[in-house]
Amino acid sequence: MSAPHKVDDDCIFCKIIAGKIPSFKLIDTDLSYAFLDIGPIAKGHSLVIPKYHGAKLHDLPDEAMTDILKNLKKLAVAQGLENYNILQNNGRIAHQVVDHVHFHLIPKPSDSDKEGLVIGWPTQKGEGFEMDQLKQLAEDIKGKL
Repeated sequence: MSAPHKVDDDCIFCKIIAGKIPSFKLIDTDLSYAFLDIGPIAKGHSLVIPKYHGAKLHDLPDEAMTDILKNLKKLAVAQGLENYNILQNNGRIAHQVVDHVHFHLIPKPSDSDKEGLVIGWPTQKGEGFEMDQLKQLAEDIKGKL
């Protein structure tokens, strides 16, 4: 079975995969490519990207997703990471900068705000988040799966 293939010649990540832009390659499979982030927020911060050009997660073939997750695991194990984040954004307002799916593996070596990803989790309460409304939302989503 051949790997799904789609490239955008103007995409920086497609250019990295093609070797037109240098990178610090870590893993190269038929379906994905991993390399060190050149703007890291922690030592070992790396990116895993599909070789299939898709802007958002739902654009990717399932095979690419499987390969990406396996490689994220390999990178975490190879670095001996105990604490880390896997970050993947979809769309500008969700903080996606490059329109090619990419997963960040970000080590979190300490609880310092100076190393690794620093996030808040603004839990929502009130209108639209009561248990009966959450139950209805779950039923609506399940009905579309």
